[in-house]
Amino acid sequence: MNIKNTITNTIKTEQSLSSLPLRLIAGIIFTAHGAQKLFAWFGGYGLDGTGQWMESIGLSPGFIMALLAGSTEFFGGLLLIVGLLIRPTSFVLAITMIVAIFSVHINNGLFMSNNGYEFGLALLAITLTLLIQGAGQSSLDSVLYQKLNKQS
Repeated sequence: MNIKNTITNTIKTEQSLSSLPLRLIAGIIFTAHGAQKLFAWFGGYGLDGTGQWMESIGLSPGFIMALLAGSTEFFGGLLLIVGLLIRPTSFVLAITMIVAIFSVHINNGLFMSNNGYEFGLALLAITLTLLIQGAGQSSLDSVLYQKLNKQS
């Protein structure tokens, strides 16, 4: 398989608008949560504070874990918003949500009111849907896919 086919298969997407609200809403949420971890925006603790907290729950080294989680959420969220590389982005974000669910929330039960996994599970469902469905019609993936197919 050549590189063009690999790229084409990665960005191939359904030509509907059904992914757009999922991408935009999840993208905003992930970007904001990543900004909390990376930059201490929106009441977050930044890399140092988040790293110390991650270290305290057994995710070591905490600073590196905070950098990875924050970068995945912030940049992944931006990619969701513009609709670029949605399948690989959704895959990485889904893994991030699985780690969050099982390392932080699972022992608290389902509901958010008890710091449960409800919110992480909803974001996991969105990312898995985008992984399967792709970015949709209003996305950079769609534009790139159409351009690559015209060159064939």
